[in-house]
Amino acid sequence: MKYLLLICADENADVTPEDAAGMAVGTASWMAEMDRRGVRLQGNRLRPAADATTVRVRDGEMLVADGPFAETKEHIAGYDIIECANLDEAIEVAGKHPVAQFGTIDVRPFW
Repeated sequence: MKYLLLICADENADVTPEDAAGMAVGTASWMAEMDRRGVRLQGNRLRPAADATTVRVRDGEMLVADGPFAETKEHIAGYDIIECANLDEAIEVAGKHPVAQFGTIDVRPFW
């Protein structure tokens, strides 16, 4: 079954250069393991939420706004599409992602 991992983190968190370097190494290691296992199908980082554009249609009128739809502390920083045998395996994969240590990984199955 395919799952979408929404990688969420606080964009305003104070991150030291050492922490950022460690996160880059940890993420590369996670990607390599999941690619080797054949679980990770696709993924990428996203630009900051300030670069988002929100589109809505209400009463036939398109409304376009700069920035994210929701005012939240954590924003979607990236995503991964994985294919796992079941939800337990998807949770195990998400739990190994380095961002899970300080952010949130939202695991959602595809229809």
